[in-house]
Amino acid sequence: MTKVILPMIIAAMVSFISTPLVKKLAHKVGAIDIPKDDRRVHKNPIPRLGGLAIYLGFLISVILFLEIDKAIAGMLFGASIIVVMGVIDDIKSLPAKVKLAIQIIAAYILIKFGVRIDFVSNFLESGEVVKLGILSVPITIFWIVGITNTVNLIDGLDGLAAGISTIAAITLAYVARVNTPLIPNGAETAVLTLVVAGACIGFLPYNFNPAKIFMGDTGSLFLGYILAAISINGSIKGATTLAVVVPVLILGLPIFDTTFAIVRRVCSGRPIMEADKGHLHHRLLSIGLCQKRAVLVLYLISSMLGLSAAFLLNQKYVNSAIMLVITATLVVIPINQTWMRKEKTTNTNNKE
Repeated sequence: MTKVILPMIIAAMVSFISTPLVKKLAHKVGAIDIPKDDRRVHKNPIPRLGGLAIYLGFLISVILFLEIDKAIAGMLFGASIIVVMGVIDDIKSLPAKVKLAIQIIAAYILIKFGVRIDFVSNFLESGEVVKLGILSVPITIFWIVGITNTVNLIDGLDGLAAGISTIAAITLAYVARVNTPLIPNGAETAVLTLVVAGACIGFLPYNFNPAKIFMGDTGSLFLGYILAAISINGSIKGATTLAVVVPVLILGLPIFDTTFAIVRRVCSGRPIMEADKGHLHHRLLSIGLCQKRAVLVLYLISSMLGLSAAFLLNQKYVNSAIMLVITATLVVIPINQTWMRKEKTTNTNNKE
């Protein structure tokens, strides 16, 4: 247990100690989030760049406690590129196309270091797999870039992205630990994910409402990238149908929120990348929840998705299904409430 927990504790300590220093740096370089529109929940300027502390906690703990093999080297290399891009973006906003291009490059680096989706499970034949061949590259890039941005998009309330990433990382660690007898590097992957969780936990005291600092794109893009990479590395990718479903469930909240945002914008004829106030956290606020309660509800939803994945992994299908039904109900309620409120407002305006 010491070999597993100590790296997590060190990551948390480094992140916790370095966050005030990063906060001072953010003020010096002008990495300040100024509320310029009604999408932002905070009213006063708040420094961002906090993700740099999360990255430092992760990096130092990995170097101290893990053997840097080819896969981990690829993750560190790609993650460092993402962090440098995030720092620049937090100081001076980069064009979306530039950020996407850099994310693709970082994803391709993982592929060159052997971290890739080589096959998917055959849902019709248990234990059978379908080799992807040349499709391995675009599918891996799509997964890495997609998850990187889903975590970025969900970072809309104090402590939300850090907390959701912590829950996802701990669940991935459990999956890796359970699969250790089958996969040689399962224990290593478990430590890696717990280091991510520790780095987030060390940052949360400064980031939970009322936030003293934001993680910015530096943090949200880094967390999305590293979680995406870990989820397809080692024990998380296996030759079973569950290997496809489990990571999707664990990262289900940001995946759903992003997918729903894309569908919503397409249906309304707006650009996919156009920001709006239709995210799940915005809807929870609109039905009367304060920031803290909205974040705690989303923590609960993410935890239940993690439990569902754990039940599924242990072949407790009924328990997994119950968790999913309860989770779906928690998600549908704020969506339905805001839709009904919008319809009522529209009808009232039409009568007038």
